[in-house]
Amino acid sequence: MRVIVAMDSMKGCLSSLEAGQALREGILRADPEAEVLVRPLADGGEGTVAALTAGLGGTLRQVRVTGPLGEPVEAEYGVLPDGVTAVLEMASAAGLTLVPPDRRDPLRTGTRGVGELLRHAIDRGCRQFLVGIGGSATNDGGAGMLQALGFGFLDEAGEEISPGALGLRRLRRITFGDALPALRDCRFRVACDVDNPLCGPRGCSAVYGPQKGANPDSIPAMDRWLGRYAALTAELFPGADPEAPGTGAAGGLGFAFQSFLNARLESGVQIVLEETGLADLLRDADLLVTGEGRLDRQTGMGKAPIGAARLAKRFGKPVLAFAGSLGEGAAACNAAGIDAFFPILRRVTTLEEAMDPINARQNLADTAEQVFRLWRLRTRAL
Repeated sequence: MRVIVAMDSMKGCLSSLEAGQALREGILRADPEAEVLVRPLADGGEGTVAALTAGLGGTLRQVRVTGPLGEPVEAEYGVLPDGVTAVLEMASAAGLTLVPPDRRDPLRTGTRGVGELLRHAIDRGCRQFLVGIGGSATNDGGAGMLQALGFGFLDEAGEEISPGALGLRRLRRITFGDALPALRDCRFRVACDVDNPLCGPRGCSAVYGPQKGANPDSIPAMDRWLGRYAALTAELFPGADPEAPGTGAAGGLGFAFQSFLNARLESGVQIVLEETGLADLLRDADLLVTGEGRLDRQTGMGKAPIGAARLAKRFGKPVLAFAGSLGEGAAACNAAGIDAFFPILRRVTTLEEAMDPINARQNLADTAEQVFRLWRLRTRAL
């Protein structure tokens, strides 16, 4: 029996690979002769750098960059074994979790640290980039990131604008003469699973601004400033389209990547599935095992386990899933490609006990063992 395990992380508890190894242990208890291959799984958001870097044998690099409030933060990115592909999460440099709740205000939070992270990787030879842009604290249209890469964002006096959305109020001219020359050789794939445009009722200011601490009175102003920024961008890059799906992602960072860096905005799950080569493994597998911390209706709408399940179904493979818990609407996962799913809690317990990594590993392994004892009986009977 050949089993492919691609389990998403159990956030706050186990990484993708830790969860996968626990499942492997349980499967081998039930069938010591089974071949069980563990691969990382993520959706481009939190945990993607760790999953891909560790799962593909890369290395992590720590960098001190400018945080969303202008204060130094420790960020990291991964370099894959080819030495030229870097994996980043913008949230490590400009994420909402880096800003205390009482200081959240997208008028002032910026993305400069994201550009510094990219520049660090470029200076060390990286030319291919996989970038997750979920979880941002910002609404600056990616201006801070681009300034760190050498683009000029100037006011009427020819001075660089200040960080945050508030800086865009004074923006009058964009220049690219000092942009990092190596950018011409770089290719960016951006994990973007929202389709919001840059401006308007579905734009980043209106939809995501409140989550980042925006005052209702500031939202129309931020939207206007982003609209002017888009118009100035189009003067430099005629193909810039603020209406394109995903340009409103991460406070307009999607627009910056697409317009200035010629990035492709793609499904985060699909990027990870391609990078891990899961399709090639599934061709000769007997089944796929996947899952995440909580299976519910949102999972069925296309989160990472469903992306893996749909890929398995292209090859006619059965799919089993494991979860720390089940939420409302979990049955939607069956219609989306998961043939059967199993919660791993084996007794009444507190949340703290359930989230303990030792307990979670044990529960995953024990549940997988029992499921695969039954699976082994089934295959013998066929």
